[in-house]
Formats: sequence, C-alpha cells, structure tokens
Amino acid sequence: MTALSADRNTPERGGDRRRFPVAAATVIYAGAMVALNAAGNAVPVTTALNLKGVGRAERRADNAGGVAGDVSADVSTGIFCFANSAAADAIAQADIGSDCYGVDDQTVAKTNGGGTRSAVGKVFDVDAQGVWVKFS
Repeated sequence: MTALSADRNTPERGGDRRRFPVAAATVIYAGAMVALNAAGNAVPVTTALNLKGVGRAERRADNAGGVAGDVSADVSTGIFCFANSAAADAIAQADIGSDCYGVDDQTVAKTNGGGTRSAVGKVFDVDAQGVWVKFS
C-alpha cells in the first residue's frame, strides 16, 4: 500500500469484547474463564498446557453436540474475580503483577503446577472475594 494522500475513514473496534469459535463437544458456562486451545477454539480453562487465556464468557456457549465452530462464545477482556487456589498455590498480595495459572474455569493458582497448567492472565489484585485477574 502507499501512504495516504487524503483523509481515511479508518474502522475502529472496541477491544473489550471478542467472539471465538467453540471447540467440538464443549460447553462454556457464563462467567467461566475462557482460553483458546492449540487450534484457536474457545474452551473453558482447565489444568492443561498450551492454553491462552482470553477472558470471561458473557453467556453460556453450548457446543456439546457440535463440531468446532458450530457455536461461538462471546468473551470479554478486562479484570474479573475468580477463586484462589489453596495451600502453597494460593495467590497473595505479593503476587500482584505476576502471571496466574488456570486450575479450572473458575480457579487460578500461583504456580504452573509442576508444568501442568497454562498462564491465563495477570494478577491484578487479591482480596476477600478472590483473585482479580486481568485479561488483555
């Protein structure tokens, strides 16, 4: 392309909502942490490697009887509160700014569980409600 020589109406898109195809035989519940698998399909966060955390599901996406992409998931980025792991994997105030790792679709942990969990977001805050995770 060449440089502009006139005004251009450049399309804009807000970065807080995205839509992803859901993996085959998968249900993502409203409020769940969502990740993309190796094929780029949305799945609920689980203890697994090679997942990329992308945000929170806005509504249920039920693709239990379908092939990948039959259903799409509406996912929001931002800062959301999820359950804290326990014992040595519990996230503390000192972990703010660090990666957090997915245990399941509503729980995050301080460590990768000995190489079994994917980083899903950044610890934004920790309080009595749980861990506030930032997805971008």
